[in-house]
Amino acid sequence: MKLRNINRISTAVLCCLFFAGSAAFAQKITFTPQWTAQAQFAGYYVAQEMGFYKEAGIEVDIVHPTITQTAYNLIRSGQSQLTTIQLCQAMELINDGVPLVNVLQTSMNNALVIVSKEDKNPLEQKGIRVGTWSSGFDQIAICMALKERLDYQWFRVASCINLFVAGAFDATLAMSYNEYYLLKQSGVKLTDKNVYRFCDHDYNVQEDGVYTTRSYYETHKDEVHRFAEASKRGWEWAAEHPEETLDIVMKYVKKDNIATNRTLQKLMLEEILRLQVDRESGQREFRLKPEMVKLANRLMLDNQILLNEVTYEQLTAH
Repeated sequence: MKLRNINRISTAVLCCLFFAGSAAFAQKITFTPQWTAQAQFAGYYVAQEMGFYKEAGIEVDIVHPTITQTAYNLIRSGQSQLTTIQLCQAMELINDGVPLVNVLQTSMNNALVIVSKEDKNPLEQKGIRVGTWSSGFDQIAICMALKERLDYQWFRVASCINLFVAGAFDATLAMSYNEYYLLKQSGVKLTDKNVYRFCDHDYNVQEDGVYTTRSYYETHKDEVHRFAEASKRGWEWAAEHPEETLDIVMKYVKKDNIATNRTLQKLMLEEILRLQVDRESGQREFRLKPEMVKLANRLMLDNQILLNEVTYEQLTAH
């Protein structure tokens, strides 16, 4: 056998051994998005399907929450190591003594809207019945209503869209990437008058980020940072390949038997990607902004949602 062929065989064997060893020692991480499968989490699905996590030397299991097992419960019990949480929710949890660390920020803008009945401005109505989610996500809306002295009657339900369409509520909270389009599909006329977008006023607080517990971060810094970088890569790929990303999203949607369709998921993906672009820089920065943390603190402290300030240093990995 020629020396050149022997060298080729030796190189191939070494490569096989290297990758086999890498796979054997890959750190296992369970990641739980805060909701069921949808385009809101497209970047993580992409990172999994395109092998970005594997290339980073980590083995990721994406486990969605259920009615009985929320993302927070999975993190708290140690069954999951990473999850997505909105900034205001994370701050509330930290204020309640749960040490969480932001390791990747995906949202740069607030997606919350309030929709009232046709031709009625939600800020010109006092004491109206407003639907919101039983799972939360409404801290900024509550702050706005208290500041404006609107005396809203809040009704927490699993899904407020159907009740609003049926006339049980005078207004409802919605996410611009989700319920907003469901309302549109239901025939609700959405105009600048009856839709109040929080990001266009003084309430543009960042939302989704990836969080872990402080204890897990301190003992697994390298793995956590590799997960964050691979996830960021997934989101960047999603922005460049939206149709291929939708194919991946629909795979997860069908696997979990989620009642949706490609059209809605496309609208969601487009809006999620738009919200990731910082208004000042025009870039996807993937970072928590200190000024956003200050704004969230001021709003929630003023309205007694927080009892103590949650600092940027408490929130971030360092």
